[in-house]
Amino acid sequence: MLSKTKAYTVVFLRSTNRQRTPEVDSVIWEHARRNFALRAEGVLAIVCPVVDDSQWSGIGIFDAGVDEVTRIMEDDPGVRAGVFTFEVHPVRSLPGDALPR
Repeated sequence: MLSKTKAYTVVFLRSTNRQRTPEVDSVIWEHARRNFALRAEGVLAIVCPVVDDSQWSGIGIFDAGVDEVTRIMEDDPGVRAGVFTFEVHPVRSLPGDALPR
């Protein structure tokens, strides 16, 4: 099975202090709208918002390379507005991996 792994790119999204200000609601809305568009395009395979009080805001798994995902994230409305920062890492997945229903 190891020879059949597939490359993906994972993004770790981190909140900044700007996320806790009321004027960012529209930025967060545009960030979420864009995530839905990326999912519809098949580029963003899995989106997991982090729902605790930590500095982390979400995890995304992209079906694209590191360079492309970095460009995508640099153009994210929340990143451009300074609401989020991000880390991008190459990962691999075993055949048939999926979230349980």
